[in-house]
Amino acid sequence: MMPKIEQLHPYQGQHFFLIAGPCVVEDEPTVMHIAEYLRTLTNRLQVPLLFKASYRKANRSSGKSFTGIGDEKALKILAKVKKELALPIVTDIHSAPEAAMAAEYVDVLQIPAFLCRQSDLLEAAARTDKWVNIKKGQFLSGEAMRFPVEKVIEAGNNKVMVTDRGNSFGYTDMIVDYRNIVAMNQLQVPVIMDCTHSLQQPNQSSGVTGGKPELIETIAKCGIAAGADGLFIETHSNPAIAKSDGANMLRLELMEDLLKKCIRVFEAVQ
Repeated sequence: MMPKIEQLHPYQGQHFFLIAGPCVVEDEPTVMHIAEYLRTLTNRLQVPLLFKASYRKANRSSGKSFTGIGDEKALKILAKVKKELALPIVTDIHSAPEAAMAAEYVDVLQIPAFLCRQSDLLEAAARTDKWVNIKKGQFLSGEAMRFPVEKVIEAGNNKVMVTDRGNSFGYTDMIVDYRNIVAMNQLQVPVIMDCTHSLQQPNQSSGVTGGKPELIETIAKCGIAAGADGLFIETHSNPAIAKSDGANMLRLELMEDLLKKCIRVFEAVQ
């Protein structure tokens, strides 16, 4: 029997769960503020929260883009969120050796979309016995996610979840095909809709990825209606000054209204 996400986070109600936080650990005050805000909000709305922030960004359009403040320093900040706010932590890993290192600090190891077919990375994540969130490659169908999931399970870990983040559309845009949510539900693992990365506009001539954050609410509501178990939303108090992916992040103050609308959609389709 596949484990349920409730084993990771005490279920507070009958709602979807939320993976949210800034794209990357910028500094301790920013991370703690966002985490405290999200915890207070989701406790009140009874939406289980997993706090997400990358300790390092390896996939950057430009070599001049911000990548992090240092692995150990960033991971210790995430550990502080986990300890002081009692929140499960999600972070990306980019190579097999990172799995064991990050697993000492966090609860969910996230496999970036571009790396979702990397067997050694998936197997290393599985061996930590942490939950593994595999983001669907922009080049894959929902049905094809069966194979990354099987790699983790065959390595001895059935604590797997999958996340749709849209598919490449031309050279500089993304598009969401909600049939992928339905297809991935057949894998009998938690399925998540990434509402922010699916609105990216990559490969811009400026070397900085663009986005359409005004459509985050639409993607979120459609994801819930299509059967997603959870939502993934990167958020920041001031996306305009965020050091990574600011162009497609949700302003923190807009999270409450979005979640309330998604709860109503969730209740309507049950």
